[in-house]
Amino acid sequence: MLNRFRKFILFCGDLASLNLALFLTIAIRYPQPLWTSTWLEHSRYFFVVFIIWLIVLYINDFYNLNLKANGRVFFQKLVSAIVLSGGLSILYFYLNSNTSIAPKTNLLIFLGLFSLLFFAWRGLYQGLIHSFIPKESLAIIGFNQKTEKIVAGLQNNPGAGYQAALIFKNQEEIASLAESIKEKDIHTVVICEDFGLSGSLRQVLFNCLSLNITFFDYPDFYELLTGKVPVEEIGPGWFLENLKEGGKNYYNFIKQLIDTILAIIVLLITLPLWPLIAIIIKLESRGPVFFRQVRLGRNEKPFWMIKFRTMKEEDNTRTMTIEGDKRITGFGNFLRKTRLDEIPQIWNILRGEMSFIGPRPERPEITADLEKQIPFFKTRLLIKPGLTGWDQISGRYHSPSVEDSLEKLQYDLFYLKHRSLYLDLSIALRTVATMLSRGGR
Repeated sequence: MLNRFRKFILFCGDLASLNLALFLTIAIRYPQPLWTSTWLEHSRYFFVVFIIWLIVLYINDFYNLNLKANGRVFFQKLVSAIVLSGGLSILYFYLNSNTSIAPKTNLLIFLGLFSLLFFAWRGLYQGLIHSFIPKESLAIIGFNQKTEKIVAGLQNNPGAGYQAALIFKNQEEIASLAESIKEKDIHTVVICEDFGLSGSLRQVLFNCLSLNITFFDYPDFYELLTGKVPVEEIGPGWFLENLKEGGKNYYNFIKQLIDTILAIIVLLITLPLWPLIAIIIKLESRGPVFFRQVRLGRNEKPFWMIKFRTMKEEDNTRTMTIEGDKRITGFGNFLRKTRLDEIPQIWNILRGEMSFIGPRPERPEITADLEKQIPFFKTRLLIKPGLTGWDQISGRYHSPSVEDSLEKLQYDLFYLKHRSLYLDLSIALRTVATMLSRGGR
């Protein structure tokens, strides 16, 4: 709840900065008293520009509470947002023949003013958030590896808004739980261990309900903090409690409809690129235009996944891709960075084998091997695989190794539990940002 409130504050501040930038632009460009009527005229058309800016800010991760306003990454993302939003704004006015204004100079001034206002606002917010909205104090029951992961997660996610104020290391300390909670003004408690006193601990926690405490078990808080499900800490009961598939029928129908319509649109738009991409692939290296490979779909049903070929055929052992892989061609590297190599998977979507959003499809032999080493690995096959997903926008590349596959499964289970049209839209927008930054591999 606190994080949503913070994001809402960021959104309101950004919206105010957009309006103030336009207000100042019109005031600078037009003398009194004409600027007031000009402001009203411009605001009608700049409403669309505001929407463009807010969407671009979102896909560039500016509503990530861990993004610091004085960091190098912030400036890089801001430049990217300015270029993209400015270009789309120019395109909007150019294509909108009904508009009565052609704000070339005004748009340039607006871009400069908003950039300054946005930077100032985000810097002010960062200062205010530490001064007036302090982090919520957190108590952890238990001192073990889970505790260490939570503490590390809090350090890696300062925007989460929590700080570990108390750690109860043994059962003797539990007796003073209520007094310690009052003394440290604790409102959130995470249970990492019960010290073998399950019934007694529940009674102690029950006695703290009047203190307005929110209790989390370790898996739920870890999920809240990291966007991943700790596979090693869940069992079959977790799936029975959290995967309410009977309530997903409406969502599944709408998603299938969106997949089909969007796939047709993307196919029609990109079809002129197919011959050009095919010619360049054939000219650069010998081999087929398309790369086809058997992958596992929903309920372990195999299908042929198709992509544009990005690797040389000579001496290609089909082993997993590594950083700086010499098998990847120059044009293939471009296709991977821009995700254009994924376009032929539109056919897989139209055939109902894949979705736009979902876990990435894996090879049958790799899945069989990983299932022996990672618990519940095949549960990611309860839904259709996707072109992109929660794991892909995590910012990390995950190879088919056991360690990486375990982390990938943690992201996939989070998506499996929380999938919704809102989450799908969020993933889609973040994927667009990755494509624009050429962050693929």
